[in-house]
Formats: sequence, C-alpha cells, structure tokens
Amino acid sequence: MTSRLNPYLSFDGNAREAMEFYRQVFGGDLTLSTFGEFGTDDPTLADKVMHGMLETPSGYTLMASDTAPGMQHVPGNNVSVSVSGDDGNELRGYWDKLTVGGTVTVPLEKQMWGDEFGMCVDRFGIGWLVNISQAQR
Repeated sequence: MTSRLNPYLSFDGNAREAMEFYRQVFGGDLTLSTFGEFGTDDPTLADKVMHGMLETPSGYTLMASDTAPGMQHVPGNNVSVSVSGDDGNELRGYWDKLTVGGTVTVPLEKQMWGDEFGMCVDRFGIGWLVNISQAQR
C-alpha cells in the first residue's frame, strides 16, 4: 500500500450519524469500529466511534471518530490530517519532521489494534495523525 493523506474529523458523540450522512452524500463503503470493540470499560463509550473510514467511488477517503476520553472537542478545530500506510520508514520520517518544534499528544508507538500510531500538533498548530499499518497475518 502507498501512503495516503486525508482529513480526519472529530465529533462530540455523533460521528456515526455524521459518517452515515457523508456516505449518503458521497457514496462508498463505510466501516466503523467502536470503543467497545476495543475493550473500553466505560459503558457510555461502548457504542461511540473509535475510528470510522469512508472510501468513496471517486477515490476520496474521509476518516472520523468521536472525541476520545481525556481529549477536548473544539468545534472549528476538529479537523486533523491523517497520514497512513505501511511504509514505516517513510511515515516515521514524516513524523520526525512534523514533531520538530511541535507538540506530541500521543507518542508514535504500537497500539491495541496492532498498528503504530501517533498524534501531534506541528509548530503551525495543525493536528496530525500518523498510522503505520502492520502486515496482515
């Protein structure tokens, strides 16, 4: 897989509704994973979207989630840029450069879903998510 760059939207509890709306607008295949699927102990989060992805017939990819516990949802500032793929060297290089003078909010490291993932805000105030996919077994 090549690396790809796409918007990542954050919602305050209505990511499922929003992504279903965007599927009606753009068409395509929508996949949603909930916090409950990844073992949250909080019943109020079990059905909330941890990660959603809409891939459209036009080649657009839109990703989204409900705001994770401990993070702040700020309307107007709820869009980040996601860089993802399976070329770890390329993506770690982007990460290293994006974090210079910025703030790491989630260190780039292996996550419960098996991928390496990190979040940062660059020195210009732009939020970035980097996900390095692991080979499927």
